[in-house]
Amino acid sequence: MRPNLSRRRGLRLWPVGPVLSLTFLTALAVAGAVFFTVWDLLGVHGLKSEPRIDSGTLFDLVKLSFGVVGGAGALVALVVAYRRQRVDEDAALRESTRLHTERFTTAVSQLGEESAAVRLGGVHALAGLADDAPTRDLRQTCIDVLCAYLRLPYMAEIDLPANDPQSWHDYLALREVRHTIIRLTRDHLRLPRDHPRSWQGHDFDFSNVVFDGGDWTRAQFSGGHVSFAGAHFSGGDVEFSGAQFSGGQVDFGDALFSGGRVRFVMAEFSGGEIIFEETQFSGGQISFIGAQFSGSGVFFITTEFSGAEVSFNTATFESGEVIFVADLSGGKVDFSRAHFVGAQVSFEGSDFSGCLIDLEDAVGNVPEGLPVVNGNSVS
Repeated sequence: MRPNLSRRRGLRLWPVGPVLSLTFLTALAVAGAVFFTVWDLLGVHGLKSEPRIDSGTLFDLVKLSFGVVGGAGALVALVVAYRRQRVDEDAALRESTRLHTERFTTAVSQLGEESAAVRLGGVHALAGLADDAPTRDLRQTCIDVLCAYLRLPYMAEIDLPANDPQSWHDYLALREVRHTIIRLTRDHLRLPRDHPRSWQGHDFDFSNVVFDGGDWTRAQFSGGHVSFAGAHFSGGDVEFSGAQFSGGQVDFGDALFSGGRVRFVMAEFSGGEIIFEETQFSGGQISFIGAQFSGSGVFFITTEFSGAEVSFNTATFESGEVIFVADLSGGKVDFSRAHFVGAQVSFEGSDFSGCLIDLEDAVGNVPEGLPVVNGNSVS
């Protein structure tokens, strides 16, 4: 049987003496409650006195005495069996934790090898250890190590020296290891939360990670804290298409999107917060085409879109908040065929100098603070 992923910090048992005393008192209390309940239901008003008893009654009293003694012995056996079961379970947990630690040490050492193939083996080993972890804390530790590997210094393709085949070879090998971590994380976030190998609800620290691509399609961020703070998306395509944000907090604060594309196509924002504070989109594209906003808070606070394109084409704003306090000068905001049903969408305090706004065939109310230009209007 798979161990329960609970937060256990060692076995704690009361002394056997107080436990037995409490057990007997509880048994007496239950027996007394049953006796008086039956007495009341039968409408008994007293007991008939018997100055003499016959042999049958005496035999019944003897049987009752032995029954009481037998019941007490059964209670003692039950308490002892329960304590033995707890001790055995704790011993099994300690043994599985010891084996997990040994495997963990081996897997982490593989991540430090020069060979990319060995490092890939270490990545898969850590993911497997996370799946088999006897406690939630040990699973989180495996996830933390995989995230920490992504946070190590990394040179993206655009920063490679020219005419250096060895650097190019090393880059491709390292990129394969890093993208494997992203893929394995995404696959585990796709699993239902009640699946024994699902990583939903755990914390993921991708702060300051360099992403030269990455596929998070259909990942479910439901609970926990996910940080992309200070991450650098350097020219590649990062896919969040079909992802679901239904709890916890996802932080893109201080992230830099330099020329690449970030796609939240058909994503669902139904809880929690998505924060893009002081994030920079320099010439790239961010796409929320077909996205559904139904309860989340999405905040673009002091965000800079310098020449970037932001598309909410066919997006639906049912509830929650989408707040822009951003610099969109020189960029483009596309709300064509968007549906503004009940969500609060605001651009109050944003700079639209030189920005192109498209509201063609949009339905609902114009977002607060969004200037209507070139005759565009919301039907």
